[in-house]
Amino acid sequence: MAETKIGRIVLGVAQTNCYFLYLEGSRDCIVVDPADQGGNIYKALERNGFQVKAILLTHGHFDHIWGTKELRDLSGAKLYALEEEKELLGDARRNVSAQTGRPYTVEADEYVKDGEELTLAGLHFRVIATPGHTRGSCCFYFPEAGFLVSGDTLFQESVGRTDLPTGSASMLIRSVREKLFPLPEETKVYPGHGESTTIGFEKRYNPFCQ
Repeated sequence: MAETKIGRIVLGVAQTNCYFLYLEGSRDCIVVDPADQGGNIYKALERNGFQVKAILLTHGHFDHIWGTKELRDLSGAKLYALEEEKELLGDARRNVSAQTGRPYTVEADEYVKDGEELTLAGLHFRVIATPGHTRGSCCFYFPEAGFLVSGDTLFQESVGRTDLPTGSASMLIRSVREKLFPLPEETKVYPGHGESTTIGFEKRYNPFCQ
């Protein structure tokens, strides 16, 4: 079986982690959270021989979605988000883009559900709804590869903020404890900001989830 590869591009005012995933030997890839530079992401991937086959969103905040429409238009790839995030994606005030001076809304092509399993660009993964950072926050778990793309739900020794529209601290902690911590401890975690970690490390040392 071909190995799953993951690359990271750090973009924008919030230093957002944009990830691209692909099977070794394949040129088809998935992009997660295209931050604010959809065109530059597309050109960089194309220059290296990649074709974007799908765009995934972990949630709908401005710093994760600004690049979606440009990347979608250039690549022809479908945009996927959790169904509970539809309202926030369509409201520039609630997704905080209006407050930054660059109002932005986007409609996903496909809205997915908690526990749904998909195979895109040859990559198999499961959607894990993790409400708290926003009502429709989610993570993408790639079991064969042994890693999780966690968005702004779980960070290295931290968690996402909950003071923005639809956020809830109690829901976020419950999401981490009940939905993410049961994953294998060796699972690598790739967050929306900052450096990677593992489920086992966060279970032992994350001060917000003890």
